[in-house]
Amino acid sequence: MRRKLEDRHIRKIQKSGRSYFVRLPIELVRKYGWQEKQKLVVEEAPRKRITIRDWKK
Repeated sequence: MRRKLEDRHIRKIQKSGRSYFVRLPIELVRKYGWQEKQKLVVEEAPRKRITIRDWKK
């Protein structure tokens, strides 16, 4: 069953071993051109926000 359009970006925090993860919507992965095993930077932003950006050497 497909999610309603307004619920498609709702995700659960999941745990695997000692790490936590969130699955990303495929639309966002395609939009930004991210690939499997690509390195990304995850940072905390003001007001309980998280930003994800490409990692640069």
